[in-house]
Amino acid sequence: MQIKILFLFLAFLLVACEKKEPELPVFEEQMLLMGTVINISIYGETEQKSQKVFHDLLKDFKYMHVAWSPQNKGSLKRVNNLLPLQAPFSIGPAVQDMIEKATEISIQSEGLFNPAIGKIINLWGFSSKELPTGPPPDKGLIKKILEQNPQMTDLKTTPLSVVSSNEAVQLDLGAYAKGYGVDKAMEYLKSVGVNNVIINAGGDLRAIGSKGSKPWSIGIRHPRGEGVIAGIEIKGDESIFTSGDYERFYDYQGERYHHILDPRTGYPADQTTSVTVLHENAALADAAATALFIAGPENWQRIAKKMSIDHVMLIDKVGKVYVTAKMEKRLNFVNRQSLDMVVVQ
Repeated sequence: MQIKILFLFLAFLLVACEKKEPELPVFEEQMLLMGTVINISIYGETEQKSQKVFHDLLKDFKYMHVAWSPQNKGSLKRVNNLLPLQAPFSIGPAVQDMIEKATEISIQSEGLFNPAIGKIINLWGFSSKELPTGPPPDKGLIKKILEQNPQMTDLKTTPLSVVSSNEAVQLDLGAYAKGYGVDKAMEYLKSVGVNNVIINAGGDLRAIGSKGSKPWSIGIRHPRGEGVIAGIEIKGDESIFTSGDYERFYDYQGERYHHILDPRTGYPADQTTSVTVLHENAALADAAATALFIAGPENWQRIAKKMSIDHVMLIDKVGKVYVTAKMEKRLNFVNRQSLDMVVVQ
C-alpha cells in the first residue's frame, strides 16, 4: 500500500514539474472598410511588430476600399466609366489581375459568378452603402440589360490595358474583392514573417498557424435561427467564406429581396439561404460561395466540381442542409439531430 501511495506521489510530482509553454498575448486590430468590419488577430509576435503590421494593413485596406469599389472615385469606377467606349484604355496591375482571375472563375462557374452585371446590381441599389427601401427595379430595364448578356468574357486584356466588346458590361467585384484583398493581406503578412494570424472580414476569413495551443476557429451563422449552426477549426492555411440571403436584404410588401442576384434572371436567387465554402484561396472561396448559392440545391454539386471546390455546406430555402463528406468531417454542428441533412461525396 505504501509503495502504491509513493508511486502516485512521484507521478504527481513529475506532472507538476513539467514546464508548460506560456501562452503568448494575442494582439488585435479592428477596422471598418470594404463594407464590413475587418478584425485582425496576431499571435506570437511582439507588440511593436504587430502594431507596425496593423499600420501597414490599414493603409492597404483603405486603398482597396477606394480603388475596388464601383461607387468610390477610384480605379474601378474609372474602369466602368471607360468600358462603354469600347476602346482600349490603361489599367493598373492589380485591377488587371482581378479582372483576369475573376474571368477564369466566371467561366468555371458557368457564368453564375458574374461581376460583369454591375448595371443590374446598380439598378437594385445594392452597390450603395444604404440598403434600398422601395420597389424592385423596372422589369423592362432588367430585361434590356439581360438581352445584351454582359459577361466577363466580353473583356479582353493586354499588358496594363483592357477593352470591352459589350457596352452593357459594368464591373461590380463585391463577390470577389473582399476575398482577393484578404489574400493580398495574407501575402504581406507571410512576407514579414508573421506565422500565426487570422483576418476575419465580417465572418469571412483566412487564417494561418494557430493561437498558441489552440486552433483559430469560427462559428457559421444559422441563416434563419439564432446563433450559429456549426463551428469549424482552421488547419494550417485555410479560408472560409459564406454567402447568405441575410447579409444585405430589404423587405417590400411582404417580399424579401437580397443582394445575391442570379445573372440569368436579374433577380435575387431564391432557392438557397446560405452557402459556406472552405478553401486555401480566399478569393476563390468568396466567388464560389456566390456561384453555388445561385446554382441552388439542384446544380451546386456540378458547379462545385467544375470549380474544384470539395468543402461545401449549402442550406436551401426550406432549411435542408447539403454538405460534402469532406466538409462534414470538419464541422462541429451545434444540434445535428435537429437538421435535415444530406451528405454527398
